[in-house]
Amino acid sequence: MAASLDVIIVSYNARADLEACLASIHAAPPARPHTIVVVDNASRDASADAVARRWPDVRLIRNPRNLGFAAANNLGIRASSGTFVLLLNSDTIVPAGAVDRLVAALERHPGAAIAGPRLVDADGAPELSFGRVLSPWNELRQRVLGALYRRRVPAVRRWVARRVTSEHCPDWVSGACLLVRRGDAEAVGLLDERYFMYGEDVDFCASVRARGRGVLFTPDAEIVHLRGRSRASAPEATRLAYRRSQLAFYAKHHPRWVGPLRLYLRLKGELPPAPAGGPGARG
Repeated sequence: MAASLDVIIVSYNARADLEACLASIHAAPPARPHTIVVVDNASRDASADAVARRWPDVRLIRNPRNLGFAAANNLGIRASSGTFVLLLNSDTIVPAGAVDRLVAALERHPGAAIAGPRLVDADGAPELSFGRVLSPWNELRQRVLGALYRRRVPAVRRWVARRVTSEHCPDWVSGACLLVRRGDAEAVGLLDERYFMYGEDVDFCASVRARGRGVLFTPDAEIVHLRGRSRASAPEATRLAYRRSQLAFYAKHHPRWVGPLRLYLRLKGELPPAPAGGPGARG
């Protein structure tokens, strides 16, 4: 019998995206035994009611308040028991067979704990959904690559095309669609809940790699990612959430850089105040 799979979807005021995501999964469900768990972070748009009404087979967790992305995913993981866990953004569309191909890729690599698919936008353009672990240099490198890619610089477009069409082992893959073996997730204590939103996927991959386990990017599976929805609906809140996560990551992994980073953010007028809630799903 094939190993079982749990699909964890965190949602926050994203009813249209969530319904489209669930509809795509139900239209062509994974072949292996699976459970879909939706964790609603106290949405105000009747998202949870829509899930309960349209998809009674989905396990629904209604949080009384917005716990953030990492904590909500952890709730979903703890409420399930499958061999594999797929963390999936609500702003994704899952083509037929994509999840099965992603699981098969991870099964082919016993030394890998995590696998991420090729992510593309609505027009089919791939995104840089993997990279090197965050550091001052690597953050700058990723930002420059992303900017040049969006500007369609030929050399960068060719480089990205090569990277997104070849299987390789980066430091991290995007939490928009991240498959992990349950045993490995539990071994590192699941996602670090200090990250309300952003950075938790990079940190999670770093924790897994610190135990000698691998991270895999595979183009065998392709998922549509309609990114940017959270930023569009609450740009200031998401900006602050990103900066808090950035500070938390540097405090944990590069403590000597926290002071310079705080000074840089203060000079830019972007040093965040103490956390006080905000968007709890990413896009």
